[in-house]
Amino acid sequence: LHVQCLQCLQCPRMDLCHVPASREKGWYLALMAPNVKGPNYAWLDPSRLYCHPQGLQDCVADLLQPFQGDAIDMVAGIDAMGFILGAAAAATLQKGFLAIRKAGHLCVQTVAQPYTDYSGREKVMEVRTDAISPGEPGGCSPFGGLPGWARGIHLQPLPPPGLRILLVDQWVETGGTMRAAIELVERLEGVVAAPPHPMCVPTGVAAICMENSEGGKWIQERYKCSHCVPPRLQPRFDQHQ
Repeated sequence: LHVQCLQCLQCPRMDLCHVPASREKGWYLALMAPNVKGPNYAWLDPSRLYCHPQGLQDCVADLLQPFQGDAIDMVAGIDAMGFILGAAAAATLQKGFLAIRKAGHLCVQTVAQPYTDYSGREKVMEVRTDAISPGEPGGCSPFGGLPGWARGIHLQPLPPPGLRILLVDQWVETGGTMRAAIELVERLEGVVAAPPHPMCVPTGVAAICMENSEGGKWIQERYKCSHCVPPRLQPRFDQHQ
C-alpha cells in the first residue's frame, strides 16, 4: 500500500478501472490525487477514489466496520465533501441522511455554529432543527404536525428522541469543522457518542483520515472514531507527505 501511494503521487493517471487481486484495508488510498496547483489548495485530493466503483465501496465498508452492531438512527454528512461518503454510508446502512450545511443555504428553521476550518478561515455551519430534536409531548415524530396533504397517509414510525447520529466527513485535519458539527448535533439532543449514562448508546465519527493534530486527538479521545489510514502510513498523512 505504501508503494502504491507513492506511485500515485508520481503517476496521477492511475487506471481507475483496475482492481487489485488482493485488497487489503486502505488499498484505495493509492487512488487519491496529489496537489498540482500549489499552496492555496489542499495537499491531496481524496475525491478521486470516489471515481473508482470498488474503491468507493471498500472505503465505505471500512469506515462502517467499527460500527457493526451499533444502533445508528441517521447518518449526517458535512458540507461539502462529507455529503459523498455520508450519503453512501446512509444508503449502505439503509438509514436517512442529514446534510450539515454551510450557513445561508437552508430555507427552513436552523441552528448555527461558528468554527475555524483547516485553513484558518472563520466560517459558520448550520443544520435544520426538525430532523434530530425530540418531537412535541405525546407525539412520535420529531417533524411535528403533518401538513394537510399528508394526513391519513401511513408513515413508518420515526426513531425516538435522542437520535443516534453517525457523523461523516471526508477528512479531519485540525478538527475544527468536525467539532462544530458534533456541537450542532448535541445541541439538538442527538447522540454522537455516549456520555456517562448507561442508557445512551454510542455511535460516532468517521472520515477517510483523522490526523493526529490537537483537534483530531481531542475528537478521538472523546468519541468512537473510524478512519481508513493504516497505522504505518499515519505519520506520512499527518505530515502531508
